[in-house]
Amino acid sequence: MPSAQLHSSRAAAGLGLSLEGAQLSYAGRTIFGDLRLRLEADSVTCLLGPSGVGKSSLLRLIAGLTPEATADRLQADDGRPLAGRVAYMDQRDLLLPWLTVVENVMLGRRLRGEPRSPEKALQLLAQVGLAAEVGARPSTLSGGMRQRVALARTLMEDRPIILMDEPFSALDALTRFKLQDLAARLLVGRTVLLVTHDPMEALRIGHRIHVLAGAPARLDRALVPPGGPPRDPADLLVQQHYAELLHRLGIGVA
Repeated sequence: MPSAQLHSSRAAAGLGLSLEGAQLSYAGRTIFGDLRLRLEADSVTCLLGPSGVGKSSLLRLIAGLTPEATADRLQADDGRPLAGRVAYMDQRDLLLPWLTVVENVMLGRRLRGEPRSPEKALQLLAQVGLAAEVGARPSTLSGGMRQRVALARTLMEDRPIILMDEPFSALDALTRFKLQDLAARLLVGRTVLLVTHDPMEALRIGHRIHVLAGAPARLDRALVPPGGPPRDPADLLVQQHYAELLHRLGIGVA
C-alpha cells in the first residue's frame, strides 16, 4: 500500500476516548481518585508529572493492563469496546533477541495467529529508516535503532488509539530529538496518549498537554501549544509555554 494510502487510512481511523472516575490506591494511600481525562481524536495528548503520581498506571488502566486502577467510565466515542483497538508502546523496546528486526515488527500478528503481512512490516521499517536492517538481530542495533523498531512494531498493530510510556527517555538528546520528529510524522491520524517526564518533548509533539500532580493527584487544564508538531524548541511561543509547564510542575525558573 502506498504511503499516501496508509496516511489516509490512519486519518479515517480517528477515535476519541473519555475516561471518568479513575481511581488508584496503594498501601492505603489514594494515588488519584475521581480523575477524568479526554483524548481528542486524531491528536497527541501528553501527560507530565512527578514520579509516583500515577502516570503509567493511568496509561495501563486505559490499556487494560492493570487490575489495581479502576474507572467508572472508559469509553470510545463510537460506544464500542476498546478491546483490540489500543496499541501500547513501553519505555523499554522489549524486542525479542532471537528474532530478526522484521520478525519483531510482525510479532503481534504472529502471536495472534494472523497473517504476518511482511510487505507492510518492510514498508514501516523503511519509514523509520531501517530498510537495511530488516534481517539484523536486536543486539546489533543502537538504542535509537531499537526504539525505531519498537515504534514500527506499534504502528504495525494498526490501532486507532496508541499509548506510549516514555518511549524515548533512555536515549541521548540528539536521538530523542530525531525520534520525536519521526513520531510526530508517523502518528498523524492516530489518537495518542504519551507519558513523558520531558516538558519540551511534550511541547514538540503534543496537541494538548496535561500535568498530573498532587496528593491525591489531579489533572490540570490542558495546555494547547500553538501550531502543529513537531515544533521548534527555539520558537518564542514554545519557550513561553515551556516556562508555563515548569511552573505547573513546581520547578522554579531562574
